[in-house]
Amino acid sequence: MIEQIKPMDIETRSFEIITEILGDKKLDPENELVIKRAIHTTADFDYADHLVFSAHAVQKGIAALQKGCDIVSDTQMAKAGINKKILARLGGEVHCFMADDDVAREAKERGITRAVVSMERAAQLTKPCIFAIGNAPTALMAIHDLAAAGKLDPALVIGVPVGFVNVVESKERIIASQLPYIVARGRKGGSNVAAAICNAMLYQIMR
Repeated sequence: MIEQIKPMDIETRSFEIITEILGDKKLDPENELVIKRAIHTTADFDYADHLVFSAHAVQKGIAALQKGCDIVSDTQMAKAGINKKILARLGGEVHCFMADDDVAREAKERGITRAVVSMERAAQLTKPCIFAIGNAPTALMAIHDLAAAGKLDPALVIGVPVGFVNVVESKERIIASQLPYIVARGRKGGSNVAAAICNAMLYQIMR
């Protein structure tokens, strides 16, 4: 039977359904809203098990956003999906260097991916940044290597690239690092998930 729901109540009802389907499954209260937002975005309940968090990662992300940090994404899709109005109220903005002509040119000259060059550009930003990676495992590997070299200090790494080549390996490298992270273990993820995780933290600030 079709439920008759007012447009403004659809999201609320969606989260009620998610809670009902999760049933007795226990989620860490600190991470619960992030997990449910990822499920809401994808209708994929695997995220209840596959999203992994370093110690107090959500709290650290929220604290950084409250202080006006920026967000760096590896796709225009993730950038479009992040709630930029709330972020701007907090003093932050979203950066994505992937489509910049000079990034494409440098990547071609050096024989590396645009994602690597983009992360190198991001390392030159003067503000603290959250990195929301939903597509490019090479971006995650670049973040890891730049941080290991002392050239980058991410406020949080959201590592949720989707795919097959080096996806699992790049995520596990972030998990094994000392960086604060939220990672979708395995092959699943995507730009929509990266944006959803950012929004889950932003909405907790502005709720």
